[in-house]
Amino acid sequence: MATRILLAESDDVLRAGLAEQLAHEGYDVVTAADVQAAKAAVRETLAFAIIGLAEGDALAAALRQEGLSCPVLLLTEGEAATVHESLARPFRFSALLQRLHALSTHHAPANDVAVRIGPYTFHPSAKLLQAEGRKVRLTEKETNILKFLHASAGTVSRDILLHEVWGYGPAVATHTLETHIYRLRKKIEQDPARAQILLTEGGGYRLSA
Repeated sequence: MATRILLAESDDVLRAGLAEQLAHEGYDVVTAADVQAAKAAVRETLAFAIIGLAEGDALAAALRQEGLSCPVLLLTEGEAATVHESLARPFRFSALLQRLHALSTHHAPANDVAVRIGPYTFHPSAKLLQAEGRKVRLTEKETNILKFLHASAGTVSRDILLHEVWGYGPAVATHTLETHIYRLRKKIEQDPARAQILLTEGGGYRLSA
């Protein structure tokens, strides 16, 4: 099955050209010319979202609220500040492909690939952790936290987790993340007060090696 991606771009010529080239590379491209079409496209199962519409960060956050969970690549005007991966215009198509390949590697595993997290086998698509006959059921947000931390293979800041999992902007005053981390530790740690799997480090969180 072809990898499905969202291409949200207001420039008709650029959108059509990129869609044709991406299709030639084997991608199944869902195009959107405006915000409304981009939000509608989130109903699809997407591997990537390429966003070239105005206010890309804000739109990406809005799409997260609509259910978007895949990696996002913004097409920006110059070296714009953004919390997402970005590619400055003008760009070569080969550079776009390189970014997609890098995102694919960085955000592995795919939803249906089981991986090890501490003593557990993590099944993202089933929202399940298994260890020695024990099954731990996870919520969607808990699953997404573990997926992102595992893919990052290092410490992830509070702001990045809030943005990637909930779509919140930087420095939002909320205890949402801390509440989910607390509940997740109660599920997976032998002693939640002395975490050995889901660690706090440097103002963020990481999984033990």
